[in-house]
Amino acid sequence: MTHALVIGATGQIGRSAVRALAQDGWDVTAASRGATPDADRPEGVRTARLDREDDAALARLIGDGVDVVVDVVAYGRGHARQLRALSDRIGSAVVISSAAVYEDEQGRSFLTQDEPDGHPRYPVPLPESYRRLAPGETYGGRKVALEDELLGAGDTLPTTLLRAGAVHGPHCTTPRELYFVKRALDGRPRRILAYGGASRFHPASVHNIAELVRLAAARPGSRVLNAADPAAPAVAEIGAAIDALLGVESETVLIPGEPPAPTVGSTPWSLAHPLVLDMSAARELGYRPVVTYERSLPETVEWLAARLHGKDWREAFPVLAAAYDPMGDLFDYEAEDAWLTRRGKAV
Repeated sequence: MTHALVIGATGQIGRSAVRALAQDGWDVTAASRGATPDADRPEGVRTARLDREDDAALARLIGDGVDVVVDVVAYGRGHARQLRALSDRIGSAVVISSAAVYEDEQGRSFLTQDEPDGHPRYPVPLPESYRRLAPGETYGGRKVALEDELLGAGDTLPTTLLRAGAVHGPHCTTPRELYFVKRALDGRPRRILAYGGASRFHPASVHNIAELVRLAAARPGSRVLNAADPAAPAVAEIGAAIDALLGVESETVLIPGEPPAPTVGSTPWSLAHPLVLDMSAARELGYRPVVTYERSLPETVEWLAARLHGKDWREAFPVLAAAYDPMGDLFDYEAEDAWLTRRGKAV
């Protein structure tokens, strides 16, 4: 039996990674700030409290050494150097990065979407070899710095970096599916989708990411892999699938171009051009998705509905609310109704 340390074990990816490794025969220590064990955590998994920013605490937890560190919450060069400093006691690492590191040939990325002609145009599918942002202090820029530092340590700390797409599953603090779940539960008869409802932002189930973690832990190496589901459904298809699960029917009003207002027609998947990740390199490692997006939806929708019950959505999902506050209310029904009325649609 070999020893795995999972940092960020109570987050949505961390929970699944702990389960996948334990089921694969690893001796797992699940570390998080709160150190609260999951009700469905496999038997034998140890729980440890860890502040990710405390270098000494991480060193004590690693002790004489671990075979693999799975780091779900690493951001920036500092966290990478923290791992590198302990490389003599870490066999290998698997670290979560993000598809937000990519930029197109004109330097457009997620960072430029609010600028004129700022929507990135990526190749379909998008390979790991494609160009990236410069290292910096944005979310994507910090992930690039993290990648650079860890890839530069390949001779002493072989690290697999997983560039995750639009992560989904239970226990998410910023669940994109809430956009449709709440509207269905609120009895909204129509939904408005920009870009003709054709936006595709490649989803990544926590279960599929965990499968990649399992494979990379068993086959250490210095590599970058995209991490995503077998298909990238359009946003209109996602909405229809969620409606079907909740037993409702909604009319979809399509806008051919950009959202007419920040809170009308824009969803957490709304991209002017598709972001579809190339999974060829992952398949070469032996990756086979364990679930499709559609098959994974029921547990996500059930969890979201339960968490919303009796609560305002901002109370239930404060991180998501904070993320969208600068752009306006994610559920601005008044603005939607006003836009529909101006176009002769009864509300």
